[in-house]
Amino acid sequence: MTCEEICERMLDVAAGLGEPTAEQRKHLAGCDACAGKLEQLRQSMVLLDEWRAPEPSPYFDVRMQARLREEMAKPDTGWLQWFRRPVLTAALTLLLGIGVGSFLARGGGIYHVGGNDRIVQQLQPGTAVSDLQALDRNHELYSDFELLDELSVQDEVTANP
Repeated sequence: MTCEEICERMLDVAAGLGEPTAEQRKHLAGCDACAGKLEQLRQSMVLLDEWRAPEPSPYFDVRMQARLREEMAKPDTGWLQWFRRPVLTAALTLLLGIGVGSFLARGGGIYHVGGNDRIVQQLQPGTAVSDLQALDRNHELYSDFELLDELSVQDEVTANP
């Protein structure tokens, strides 16, 4: 058994979760470094078992409650208090109205076709629907385009060779 192998199991042995195997005992008897490390771990475990968490002071709860009351009684300061005021609500409503009005005044989404106003969904170029609509609009051009007939189609082409 090597030092690396025994180091992996050393914490369990030091904590008392298991007894060392015969092979581990043999290695510990022959390797002073591993035996010293195991002894140090055992001493650390004993110290940790003896350690007790300190108790809070008897007036901790009373002081905590007083501090909470002080914080709750403080007046709100900062920019968050503005969200509670009606002036800010009115300003945000006005800003939203200006934004919607400028969008509609620019004609966002509304096209004037032959005197009839209709809302048309604006499609991004390169999407399947817009490509099909472009092919449909240019059907006559593509049907008379003789170069397409002369192209040879390659069979069995792999995308990533």
